[in-house]
Amino acid sequence: MAVSGSERGETVSQGESAVTEPQVTAAAESRAGWAPEEAVAVEAEADPVVRDGAMADAVHDSDDDPEADPDDFAGAPDERSREVELPPPDLASLELEGEIAADYIEGLLDVADLDGDIDMDVEGDRAVVSVVGATLDELVGTRGEVLEALQELTRLAVHRQTGNRTRIMIDVGGYRMRRRTELTETGRDAADEVRRTGEPKKLWPMNPFERKIVHDAVAAAGLRSESEGEEPDRRVVVLPAS
Repeated sequence: MAVSGSERGETVSQGESAVTEPQVTAAAESRAGWAPEEAVAVEAEADPVVRDGAMADAVHDSDDDPEADPDDFAGAPDERSREVELPPPDLASLELEGEIAADYIEGLLDVADLDGDIDMDVEGDRAVVSVVGATLDELVGTRGEVLEALQELTRLAVHRQTGNRTRIMIDVGGYRMRRRTELTETGRDAADEVRRTGEPKKLWPMNPFERKIVHDAVAAAGLRSESEGEEPDRRVVVLPAS
């Protein structure tokens, strides 16, 4: 199911004032009605895998992975053993999540004076809400940092209304699709280099969404990979076949 913003009457006109990335994030937090510490508290309550007041890797990685759950399990058995199984949501629940998220983002665009249409869809076991338009850089930010923050805040807004954790994915201007293509090539190139040299290759820090794509590309190339480090400096290491 795909519903365009024009069909829902959700096109928001652009204002003349420039909007900075911090302003977008602040507006999103205001719309969600959450403070950062409240966000951590809700995730801790919703999921049993919490350590020292911070979510464990299994929670972070499963939330941001676009296709499979969780992010780093392709290359790390110790992380795979900590996976938290959630019952698959039904179609009606996913559609409801998409509606709630679309309303939330529509309000954010209005507050931030940004122009964009909202498309809703259901892909597999998650709802997907995409913002498309001409002036969307503010909602993506450097290396997608604002987009990741927007996604987490939108999930909290959905959680607040439904009482359930959600894996809804937010995209802006096709950013995630472009990154998927780029990172798939990165994973293939790294695998080729490791196969040629026989030495492990450590990549740059990535978020869970990016790491999962690289893990999949490396696995498809016949090698293995794992993640090391702590957020936000957690990165993929590509390993020789042996």
